[in-house]
Amino acid sequence: MSFYMQNKLTVIDHSVSGKSFELHYNDAYHMWVTHPKPSKEELPEYYESEDYISHTDGKRSIFEFAYQFVKGIMLSRKHKLIKRYCPQGKTLLDIGAGTGDFLKHCQKNAWIVEGVEPNDGARNRAIEKNLKVQSQIGQISKTYDVITMWHVLEHVYDLEEQMVWLKKHLSKTGVLLVAVPNFESYDASYYGSNWAAYDVPRHLYHFSQKAITTLFAKTAMEIKATHPLHFDAYYVSMLSEKYRGPKSNRLNGIYRGWISNRKAKQTGAYSSLIYVITHKT
Repeated sequence: MSFYMQNKLTVIDHSVSGKSFELHYNDAYHMWVTHPKPSKEELPEYYESEDYISHTDGKRSIFEFAYQFVKGIMLSRKHKLIKRYCPQGKTLLDIGAGTGDFLKHCQKNAWIVEGVEPNDGARNRAIEKNLKVQSQIGQISKTYDVITMWHVLEHVYDLEEQMVWLKKHLSKTGVLLVAVPNFESYDASYYGSNWAAYDVPRHLYHFSQKAITTLFAKTAMEIKATHPLHFDAYYVSMLSEKYRGPKSNRLNGIYRGWISNRKAKQTGAYSSLIYVITHKT
């Protein structure tokens, strides 16, 4: 039976605390929700680890090296995607900017950029790169031609509030790009509770394509296109293998990532997807 056909799934926080959390299935949106949901005061504790890759520029392990290598490749690919859908755009906001590498790349390509990054360490690294990065979205007041959220929506504490905010701060002809993991992918099904992209409790929500479409439709926004993130299947599968413990086999992780991408060519259910979103016309 597919995991999403069950009502609950127990998942361990392998990255920081070692605690167990439950995923509860929300039938209305066809998505999982993490329980118990840490309070806003507690949640930062689950990010306080040198192993939380997106908050560092480190290359200490094979996983960090792979992450940073792929990140470098993806900078130009993401920028090309933005130019494809918003060729006349000038202003860009990156929510969850991390250490600022994507913003810096766009800035070098003549964009007027700004970022939001709650983590002090990551934000300070971005500011050291001469970037304007705020700590909270409440500090943002203007609209942007492009807003990006690269693997950030799953971390958002108040999901519906965030949807309203995005609509308000995206220009009328603007483009929102949201990248999130897809629990309907082959690698998610294969690894089950050990699927690394569940990443509880930092990931508070776990999306399907139906969930993203339904959530944004509530604020009169629509999905214009989806694009796969092929590298994610390999990275997530390799990390999932590590979480399996004694059964871990790094080569099997690479193989499962390849299988996941191959199957997704037919189904569209890639490990992670980029959604191109606009105001509904």
